[in-house]
Amino acid sequence: MAVEWAWIKPQRPVDLPDRGIFLPAEGRCMVMLLHGLTGSPTELGYIAYHLQYRGGYAVHCPRLINHGQPLSILARTTWEQLYDSARQVFLEAREAARAKGVPLVIGGLSLGAVLCLILAAEFPGEVAGVACLSPTLFYDGWNVPWMHKLIPLAHYSGLKYFAYFREDAPFGLRDEELREKIAAQYNKTTLRDSAGSAALGYAHFPVRLFCEMRHLIAWCKRILPQVTCPVLLVQAENDDMTSPKNSQYIIDRISSSWRELILLKKSYHVVTADLERRTVAAHLQRFCDAVVELRSAPACDEAM
Repeated sequence: MAVEWAWIKPQRPVDLPDRGIFLPAEGRCMVMLLHGLTGSPTELGYIAYHLQYRGGYAVHCPRLINHGQPLSILARTTWEQLYDSARQVFLEAREAARAKGVPLVIGGLSLGAVLCLILAAEFPGEVAGVACLSPTLFYDGWNVPWMHKLIPLAHYSGLKYFAYFREDAPFGLRDEELREKIAAQYNKTTLRDSAGSAALGYAHFPVRLFCEMRHLIAWCKRILPQVTCPVLLVQAENDDMTSPKNSQYIIDRISSSWRELILLKKSYHVVTADLERRTVAAHLQRFCDAVVELRSAPACDEAM
């Protein structure tokens, strides 16, 4: 992962073709899924359509704030804006679930998982379950560059405004065909031209955003004991960005009586789109089914 340096002047916002993926259904559950930092709802597409078609669940995969916009706009996004963006779409999904009279399961990939854990802590009675897919609390995967250890230094200097990590193979993917497609798109992308980011994510990762993420991660770590709902964690054993230690850290600190960890053997970080995406979708559907049954159990109703 190389570092590129530049001062990018503020760019004009663009009109995006969509707010994300929103799939209606009349099932017994609603699911909200959040993509990762610098990613897009597309990385959740397979899971979303599986849950709608196989599970009959309505699925919301919103686009987080400033994602899909020119890189200079994304780079100036604060951690407060990221959480407020997630919180707002959660409130919309909550109202939709209430209108249907069904429980709401939330989940996310990487940073999306962190945001969902914070939401579960803030709204303990409103979240029926959380699915953490490749949760990111520590960048300790085998493909993380040594330069990442300098992020704290960049945070307290002006370097963060000029530095960008350029994504390189394997892009969080073990699937070689998909990896080649991502590489072809990223190779055409420059710091000042992020066309295609709305669909496939960004070829560059602003160091400034890494610095903002540190605040969200620290917040998430502090409030993990406040998470009491069922939690499913899915992570690749050979995750190139964040090792299974991330999931174990969460399991050891949440207060949920139901916590489950699934380890994948043929995937890297983007488990929702990689070789075992069908397995991930099946586990998430099973989790949603079980949460619905738990919520509808007589004992649960009496307790509530």
